[in-house]
Amino acid sequence: MVVRGMARAFVYPRLELTRWSPLRRLVKHRAFQFMLILPNLAVFVLVLAAAFLGTPVGNRNFAIIFVWIVWWAALIVLLIPLAGRIWCAMCPIPAPGEWLQRLAIVARRPGRPFTLGLSWPRALRNIWLQNGTFLAVALFSAIILTRPLATGIVLTLFIGLALLLSLLFERRVFCRYVCPVGGFIGLYAMVAPLELRVKDPQVCVTHKEKDCLRGNAKGYPCPWMAYPGNLWRNIDCGLCTECLKACPKENVGIFLRPFGQDLLLARAPGWKGRSLDEAYKAFIMLSCALIYSAVYTGPWGFLKEWANLSDPAGFALYAAGFLGLNLIGLPGVFLIAVALARWIARAEIPLRRLFVELAYALVPLGLTGWIAFTLSFVLVNISYAIPLLSDPLGRGWDLLGTASHPWTPYMPELVPLLQLPFLWLGLAVSIGLAFRIAQQNLEDAAKARRALLPIASFMTLIVLLFQRLYLG
Repeated sequence: MVVRGMARAFVYPRLELTRWSPLRRLVKHRAFQFMLILPNLAVFVLVLAAAFLGTPVGNRNFAIIFVWIVWWAALIVLLIPLAGRIWCAMCPIPAPGEWLQRLAIVARRPGRPFTLGLSWPRALRNIWLQNGTFLAVALFSAIILTRPLATGIVLTLFIGLALLLSLLFERRVFCRYVCPVGGFIGLYAMVAPLELRVKDPQVCVTHKEKDCLRGNAKGYPCPWMAYPGNLWRNIDCGLCTECLKACPKENVGIFLRPFGQDLLLARAPGWKGRSLDEAYKAFIMLSCALIYSAVYTGPWGFLKEWANLSDPAGFALYAAGFLGLNLIGLPGVFLIAVALARWIARAEIPLRRLFVELAYALVPLGLTGWIAFTLSFVLVNISYAIPLLSDPLGRGWDLLGTASHPWTPYMPELVPLLQLPFLWLGLAVSIGLAFRIAQQNLEDAAKARRALLPIASFMTLIVLLFQRLYLG
């Protein structure tokens, strides 16, 4: 690793996509992000119309099928693993607030933004709020995922909160610190092979004007409040490309790189290092994937009834178990595994630090766990979307001639054969990552190998639990 002042050379191979001039001209165009957002905004309006005005039957409602099956499958299986935070670049939820804040939709409008411009509280400059908002949505997911009205209310609350925060605070604080979806997208985006980075960090050190932070006639200041010169992880960047537009040095680009590079990063200028809030996001996502698999694919029908609020006492038990596993159970078992690893390796590193560091090794396993869970229902239920293309509001239309298309599960017998390779791939990658992180912290390969045993055992147990739920 080469360090020059506050600059750091990138030590992994990268291919700059924006060296191709048509792509570079496209992403530098002021209308680029608007072109990404506009079709999604149109679909979002249709989703809200279906949620509030359409049929209450979930599998016949456009909002339920296109948000929780079509969009979710595209997000988890394709967008996040391959393109990281690309959804954040096209998400319609923060767009109205940002346009109002700027008093412009496409053009770079000079002058002060339309906002009180308050600074986000320093104590909340982390993802703890995102952890909390995700848990709140996930706890009531059985209701939100099956009742169109509930989906409509939640999405309306999201867009209203994003609008309110844009009027009170500077830039995109909703996206950076509050959005429950943005929290886990950022975590798993660290695996993706797509990144926006500076080409040469040393150029940023010598460039005093910092147009990417202050903005200029061509681009706004970074809406995510990040400094590209110290940007080392996808979790901190929403791919809005404002810095690429604003940089007068042509020093920002979009790159392809090997998978998972952000997870190998131990320390970098301008970054505090691995943190407990992000570690807990890894636990929460892994726990929720297990719980959802048990509730929606397991043989325990009473769990689904409890999650659906059919029995208040049952829901109270479900909520206690849900929150307990997320906040205490899984982190607690992992803490025991880390304590054993520390003891076996005879390491002097503080237990809390090793716990946080090794938690990042769960990220690939969590992502593949969510892919496996998504595969459990998407192929079986995706055909519900076909008739809704012709009749999105349930008014008896047949716009495209598909309204009578029957529900047709696709290759249900192949689902387990698709799930298991993802789970075991995630396990292999997470074990390898745990060894690399142990090496970073213990500075001894032999100690790292000894420490790996209880961590790998924990991860293997998780995969066996998934496998038991999917294969019976």
